[in-house]
Amino acid sequence: MNAKTKLDISSAALLLVLALLGWEVGVRLSRTPVYLLPAPSRIWATFWLDPLYYLQALWVTLGEAVGGLTLGLLAGIGVAVWVTLQPRLEGGVMTLALLIKSMPLAAIAPLLTIWLGFGVLPKVIITALLTFFPVLVNTLVGLQSADAEMLDLLRVHRATAWQTLRHLRAWLALPYLFAALRVAAPLSLMGAVIAEWTGAGSGLGRVMWLAYANLNLPPLFAAIFVVSTVSIFIYLLMVWLEHKAMPWRTPSVD
Repeated sequence: MNAKTKLDISSAALLLVLALLGWEVGVRLSRTPVYLLPAPSRIWATFWLDPLYYLQALWVTLGEAVGGLTLGLLAGIGVAVWVTLQPRLEGGVMTLALLIKSMPLAAIAPLLTIWLGFGVLPKVIITALLTFFPVLVNTLVGLQSADAEMLDLLRVHRATAWQTLRHLRAWLALPYLFAALRVAAPLSLMGAVIAEWTGAGSGLGRVMWLAYANLNLPPLFAAIFVVSTVSIFIYLLMVWLEHKAMPWRTPSVD
């Protein structure tokens, strides 16, 4: 880990501590009721009353998020490759993708729950829909970013479309794909939580919904903090994987 990375982490940690301290002081000085805004200390105490409750819910939500992200990733890459090999289809495919992107997931999630039940499948589909578009767009831009000179050189050597895709376009698309994952991976957790709000037997979304229905804000904020913390770690994991996959492009973070 280089000096700049350490400085960035220290600065972020300091800002977070200051924000939580300001929140704590503000709530105590204003005597804000706990049912409106609990103090961070109250939220922390609530979490430690039964941490296993939140960790078990997190495990369920993480499973749904990973399933949805995997499905959205495979679908996005697959469609991007298809459009690259069949450029005539780009207009129609991108129009359909935009329609999927513009659909309000908060309205689709209840329908999927009605059609598919309260199991894992509706949550995975919602998460996949949320992560599909950024993966598709970034991967497609990367696959199409090859210079004309590079393509001409491969044509001179009689490379097929698949060979061009494998030896040139795929490598050019790799940075774009990881840029998409930096956004899509944390979003997958949010998608799973949103899907759980419409009906689930377990998961952090259900924890939030039960706390909201009972106006019990400390557990609600505890679940939010768990989601936020894990989302940060997921983002950092994507950055680490990017460094490992492309060590020639970025400085080492070991």
